[in-house]
Amino acid sequence: MELTLQQFFSLLGFLLCSYFLLKCFGFLKYLFPHQWGPVPLSFFRSMGEWAVVTGAGDGIGKEYAIELAKRGMNIVMISRTLEKMNAVAKEIEESTGRNVKIIQVDFTKQSIYEDIKQNLSGMEIGILVNNVGMLHNPEPCRFLDGPETDEGLINCNITSAVKMTRIILTQMEERKRGLILNISSAICYFPCPLYSLYSASKAVTPYGVSTAMTGRIPTNIITKAADDFVRESLNYIKLGDETFGSIAHEVLGRIIHCIPLWLIHSTTVQEHILNFISKNRKDGSKNM
Repeated sequence: MELTLQQFFSLLGFLLCSYFLLKCFGFLKYLFPHQWGPVPLSFFRSMGEWAVVTGAGDGIGKEYAIELAKRGMNIVMISRTLEKMNAVAKEIEESTGRNVKIIQVDFTKQSIYEDIKQNLSGMEIGILVNNVGMLHNPEPCRFLDGPETDEGLINCNITSAVKMTRIILTQMEERKRGLILNISSAICYFPCPLYSLYSASKAVTPYGVSTAMTGRIPTNIITKAADDFVRESLNYIKLGDETFGSIAHEVLGRIIHCIPLWLIHSTTVQEHILNFISKNRKDGSKNM
């Protein structure tokens, strides 16, 4: 009996060590992305002539449009604010010489997709970036304390990804090539009582990025500027079906996954999260 227990615990220890060793081995791909999954400039253009980016007027979407243009793609920008898209389109055309097409729509509405489909008709679309998203409330709050924007948020954060994929995937399938990037959020990896609707919606579609939506929070080793995050994430594009987009976010993600949910949901931790986010948003507003 004693020998059997000894064998059991030896096997358990071996399995645990093997598990963590495999985790560490998988992390090596982020340290050496060019050796593990090299992404030549020709890779993106080989997908097709055009890249479609939703929510491309600002933040992460804007930087994806600019960076993909630098890597040889013509760009279709789809967003709500025409003035912002015109400014980004001018920047892209002047700096890269690539063509830009603008489609102005409001993703909180469901009646927009036939118009989008007609505007994209006949175009060879190789890349789709499902980026558009919104917060139901800029400040963290409990579900019942937030504004009643449920339908608009669901349309923007969930329906948009499904509808845009359905429009574009058909032609990708016919050509047997294409790339679809669904931009998510770290908050989808664990339920967050202060951002419950947003975290649930982003679970359908990796960590802090300083944009207008996040209140231009100050950048640091974890919180990336949008252009830095996009550039790094495209370099990691061939490392798997799902990535955190940057090595800093990968490290943070693995740490957060080890934290018990009961601790995250505790009143003390939630109050610290609320104070931390509010302070960062205020600091970001001062720096604008």
